Amino acid sequence: MKALTKTDFHFDGQKSVYHGKVRDVYDINDDLLVMVATDRISAFDVILPKGIPFKGQVLNQIAAKFLDATTDICPNWKLATPDPMVTVGLKCEGFRVEMIIRGILTGSAWREYKNGCREICGVKLPEGMRENERFPEPIVTPTTKADEGHDLNISKEEIIAQGIVSAEDYAVMEDYTRKLFKRGQEIAAKQGLILVDTKYEFGKRDGKVYLIDEIHTPDSSRYFYADGYEEKFEKGEPQKQLSKEFVRQWLIEHNFMNEPGQQMPEITDDYAENVSDRYIELYEHITGEKFDKATEQGDIATRIEKNVSEYLAARK
Repeated sequence: MKALTKTDFHFDGQKSVYHGKVRDVYDINDDLLVMVATDRISAFDVILPKGIPFKGQVLNQIAAKFLDATTDICPNWKLATPDPMVTVGLKCEGFRVEMIIRGILTGSAWREYKNGCREICGVKLPEGMRENERFPEPIVTPTTKADEGHDLNISKEEIIAQGIVSAEDYAVMEDYTRKLFKRGQEIAAKQGLILVDTKYEFGKRDGKVYLIDEIHTPDSSRYFYADGYEEKFEKGEPQKQLSKEFVRQWLIEHNFMNEPGQQMPEITDDYAENVSDRYIELYEHITGEKFDKATEQGDIATRIEKNVSEYLAARK
């Protein structure tokens, strides 16, 4: 199976390109962004050496669906999806923080809690919590947005004091974050899932705060199956989940957390296919729709270039 792991497009009006961990973002005339969701996959802040077929399509189509389903809550950057792996939208000036919101104590927050931490990003945590326990109410735990290396936890007070985001803009971002998460939880619940935690990114354009980037995808979010959640929690058993966490766990089992001296394990074709199946499974669960693989003949990059170029030409 084919996977798109790098792009090198030259669109009409293109000013620059930014190659992120997973997405390649093309700036068109400092007005629009063409965001290509590649099949790259990252974990522990490192890009794995093999692409995951259809992962980019899964991410792009889930994000597009949720962006469309939340326009009544806040404005977002999306204009169109001219290709299954591409979203075109408004260029905004991105804030240098990621807004992470958590409904359940799990993942990195649990690892810190287990080690004695009782405060994350200025938010005090109750004593006596257990892994996968719901917080009394969702907590917002922002991180700095690093170009390279690890994103770092930071409190709301530090963000405002350091002038990273103004108090006014932060209040808007936090309000949107809570409302978007509530909507995401409601949509997930209809599909028999629990939206456990997620991250949102925001930017500004013409003085207005916009939701940008992806939303409620398995790369930015963690989902548990609702069926069996309480029973597993009571027994202290691992939750059945749909997220990228299974990739992290696989890497941990193979002694890799991107620490000095550690070797990336081999990603076999079989494992890549297994990960692809898991992403497709999440798509079908969270959207309630069958995933339609974009498998037409020819090269993926050629298809994308044609579809995006036609869209941009039609906008003129």
